[in-house]
Amino acid sequence: MWHINLKLTSMKKLTLFFSVLFIVLISCQDNQTKEELEKHRAQTVLEVENQAIVTRVFTRLNQQDETVYQELYAVNYSWYLPANNSEKLTREEEAGFVKLLWSSFPDIQWKIEEMIAKGTMVIVRFTVSGTHKEEYQEIPPTNDIFKSGGVLIASIEDGKLVEVREEFDALGWMQQLGMELQIKE
Repeated sequence: MWHINLKLTSMKKLTLFFSVLFIVLISCQDNQTKEELEKHRAQTVLEVENQAIVTRVFTRLNQQDETVYQELYAVNYSWYLPANNSEKLTREEEAGFVKLLWSSFPDIQWKIEEMIAKGTMVIVRFTVSGTHKEEYQEIPPTNDIFKSGGVLIASIEDGKLVEVREEFDALGWMQQLGMELQIKE
């Protein structure tokens, strides 16, 4: 009888040990899962915030609000057009280019067609259209409406754009303004 009691006591201890071990493992698993969920939630919040910043940039450009460059572009901002261009433009140079567009195409509008965020990067496929009302780079006004598209990848830090790499259908745009592509002689 004493021998059976010893076995039952040992089995109870063993059962208790495995029960505690199981609870500890589950608890560790829950903590790891909670940490992973919190990390995922934080990244999702960042990505949503970054998409909102890019949307505000497009909205402000459409409103021809030049203060967007001081408010939503970092001081050390770099713009690469085309994306693989080794020469970057500063935020001031981009602002000057956009002011020229506002002047030549007073109704110019950028439209976000698709937007994807991943971490600190936001990828945008956009279209842009406007009416050629004033001279643009020595092209006299045509009163023609153009529509073209592009893709940009924006990097965002501390709520501001720090870099944009852009591809844009400049050839299609220029052809819509009456320019022709010719073979070099």
